Amino acid sequence: MRNNEFTPEEFKTGQVLLFDKPLNWTSFQLVNKVRWLIRKSCKIKKIKVGHAGTLDPLATGLLIICTGKFTKTIPDLQGQIKEYTGTFTIGSTTPSFDLETEIDEKFPTDHITEELLQETTKKFLGEIDQTPPVFSALKKDGKRLYEYAREGKEVEVKSRKVEISEFEIDTEEFPKVHFRVVCSKGTYIRSLAHEYGQALNSGAHLSELRRTGIGEYSVEKAMDIESFENLLPSQENI
Repeated sequence: MRNNEFTPEEFKTGQVLLFDKPLNWTSFQLVNKVRWLIRKSCKIKKIKVGHAGTLDPLATGLLIICTGKFTKTIPDLQGQIKEYTGTFTIGSTTPSFDLETEIDEKFPTDHITEELLQETTKKFLGEIDQTPPVFSALKKDGKRLYEYAREGKEVEVKSRKVEISEFEIDTEEFPKVHFRVVCSKGTYIRSLAHEYGQALNSGAHLSELRRTGIGEYSVEKAMDIESFENLLPSQENI
């Protein structure tokens, strides 16, 4: 991580900033906070700031934020492979496939063995068909899917091809299954949790999620918002 202060010119020219997004923050909130801090500390009226891949409020981890001319690299960054760690809770489901909504159904888990868990994990490796969650920002007929869901309206969501290149599990705390996944752009880990539960002839939902990598970038090199504030230029240096 960086030790010296940024200069206003660096932000204008362009920076790739790695943040560890905190729990319960939206990606949009973090981008807005970073933009506001840059404008305030550097006395800049207008500057381009954007992120390279949304993280849900209930997820933590790596969020790449670009400034200035580097915002043009965002599409390339969004296309990079992603790495996640987290937890599936086996035996229950939620409408959103995570903890955004309450548990709506419970399923038996007595038949689930370590062997079944490992064999099921292997079935998700490679290119798979995945159905995005209805509680998502994807659009259908000009409207976000989560808007239909919150209105209680049923909507058909088409599956799409994604690729899981690595999928590892730790079952010591079953029915909690801790995982590490490396996957392609467009993969929904919430959907992976839901479909994993179905493949076990049970149910599952995502109870914890952390993005640990995007392409060559790692959350280990990321900073929190307080660390970023400390790297901003002091007024006497502008």
